[in-house]
Amino acid sequence: MRRLDELYTAHPFLGYRKLTALLRAEGHAVNGKRVLRLLRRMGLQAIYPKPDTSKPHPTHPVYPYLLDGVAIVRPNQVWATDITYIRLRESYCYLMAVLDWYSRYVVSWRLSANMESGFCVEALETALLHGTPDIFNSDQGSQFTATAFTNTLAASGIRISMDGKGSYHDNIFTERLWRSVKYEEVYLKEYATLKEAEAGIAAYFAFYNATRPHQALAYQTPSQVHFTLATSPPKDRIAL
Repeated sequence: MRRLDELYTAHPFLGYRKLTALLRAEGHAVNGKRVLRLLRRMGLQAIYPKPDTSKPHPTHPVYPYLLDGVAIVRPNQVWATDITYIRLRESYCYLMAVLDWYSRYVVSWRLSANMESGFCVEALETALLHGTPDIFNSDQGSQFTATAFTNTLAASGIRISMDGKGSYHDNIFTERLWRSVKYEEVYLKEYATLKEAEAGIAAYFAFYNATRPHQALAYQTPSQVHFTLATSPPKDRIAL
C-alpha cells in the first residue's frame, strides 16, 4: 500500500493493470486482483475519462455537475472537496480538505482513521464558519452524498455539484493539492501516529496557505489572493 500510494501520486492516470506491472517490475509478487483490492481500500482510482467513476450510496441522492463552461473568477464562488490516503508508519488514515478553487486556499481539513462521513461533516461545518461558497463540488462518494453532508450545504443555501462524467478535470485542483501535500510533507516525515500526522499536516497547510507562492496565482500565496479578492472583485482572471 505504501508503494502504491507513491506510484499513484506520481502517476494518477494509471489504472490497476499498469500499476500491477510496475510493482512486478520492482520485484513485488502481486496480481491484479490484489492491487485493485488495495486501491479500493485506499480510496484511489485512476483519473482518466471513463464512465461511472464514483459509486454513490444506493439510497443517497446524487446531484448534477454544475461547472461545465463556468468561468471561476473570484474566491468563494466554488469550493471543492476530496479525500486522500495518508500513510503512517504502521497503519494509515484519510485526509479530507475543503479547497477554494479560485485562490487554491485550503479553507478547512480533517484527518480520520476511517472513511465514515463524520469527519467530512466536521470539516464542512468548520469551513462554513469562514465563508459561504455559491457552489460546492465533490465526487459521488458516500461521504459527500450522506444526508448530514448535503443537508448542511442546503441549509446554507449552497448549490451542490457532483462529478459525474468521469473527467479528471472535475477534480484537478484537489488532485494537485494532494500531490503537493504528499511530496512536500507526508513522504518527507514518515508519521508514526495519527497525532503526528495531524501536527505535520497542520503546519504544512499553514505554510501552503500563507507562505508558499503559487505559480498559477502569479506567485502570490493562496491567502493573499483569497482574502484580498474575497472582499473586492478581481481586475483580471487568474489562470486556472
